Amino acid sequence: MKLDAIDITILAELSGNARASQVDLAGRVGLSSTAIARRQKALEEAGFIRGYQAVLDLTRFGLATTVLVRVTLDSQNDAALKSFEAAVINCPSVVRCFLMSGSDDYIVIVMARDIEDFERIHRTELSRLPRVARIQSSFAMREVVNRAVPPVVFAGSRKARAGHAAG
Repeated sequence: MKLDAIDITILAELSGNARASQVDLAGRVGLSSTAIARRQKALEEAGFIRGYQAVLDLTRFGLATTVLVRVTLDSQNDAALKSFEAAVINCPSVVRCFLMSGSDDYIVIVMARDIEDFERIHRTELSRLPRVARIQSSFAMREVVNRAVPPVVFAGSRKARAGHAAG
């Protein structure tokens, strides 16, 4: 599926507010709500929209501490990677995990109540993960940017639309 300017606008609007109704989107995009519904369904089926979710304020749930955990395994063979990944998925305090290039094998993002809670998480979850050789943790002091979608995704299309409007 090739995206056109209308598809990009729908995606940009939904990335800013996933609860936008099709009537709201129709008003912003200049199509009927039926056309919006058809395009939105096509974008979902093509995999451009993988789902919708609410962004929760985790501090309201007592999770005020974000910890970036660098993990090095004892081996980088396929079995070691698979066993680690299967286990980390089941860690209830882990919100994200990335396989990395470079000196660390994984970066794991953990949400904790405080440093004492992270000590518990380290002891009961992280240190029990298979094939782990080294764990290094860094505490985030303050979140500066948290975007679901970087603005660069829509930058080229906005310039193109602005050019059409100006011309």
